Amino acid sequence: MLSKSAVLPFVAVRRAGARTTVSLARFGRAAAFALACSAVVLATGCASLTPPAPVEPSAGASVEHYRGRFSVRYEQNGEARNTYGNFDWQQNGENATVQLLDPLGQTQAIVRENPRSASLELPGKAPLTGPRLEDVMHDALGFALPVGGLRYWLRMQGAPGSPASIERDPQTQRPTHLKQDGWTIDYQAYFDGTPLRVKRVDLSRELDGSPLAVRLVIDE
Repeated sequence: MLSKSAVLPFVAVRRAGARTTVSLARFGRAAAFALACSAVVLATGCASLTPPAPVEPSAGASVEHYRGRFSVRYEQNGEARNTYGNFDWQQNGENATVQLLDPLGQTQAIVRENPRSASLELPGKAPLTGPRLEDVMHDALGFALPVGGLRYWLRMQGAPGSPASIERDPQTQRPTHLKQDGWTIDYQAYFDGTPLRVKRVDLSRELDGSPLAVRLVIDE
């Protein structure tokens, strides 16, 4: 089952799969990024879902496939919580499928998202659906992750549709901080070489007095 710890661990993410047109530093809905699901443990114990079938590329689109580990620190009902696990993320164009796995590799949740809808599947429960993945996750887990913005922030640019500010290192001109939609994105390290790709990124936000922090360390 997904594990908790008192210390927020690093998240190592690998890039994998053929025909990937964008590096993980440019990956989209997932990120994730970045995703966490401690409520799955509370609700399902050690139950597990059947992993989804591999995504097949559609005409004019390529499949992006990433695997790694995630870590999130958040607050629920006034209590600080930490959770971490593994993820397997696939995207075909704008359609994303993300598995959340426990440290032993058992699938504990599946997120499916496209521009029109999103769903969250938990063991032994009917899929939870909604027009925005953030709303679906918040209703089920008690917090929401910025899945829509991550695919732009990991490209070191603001997402379209709302104001964003970017600070850069005066010597290297590499982005150091980005702020958008109440989130602060700190770019901590980059891979050597070109094109420029972020290696470690920390995200933080406080909404209605409830803090949320995500750390990603990207490993090519």
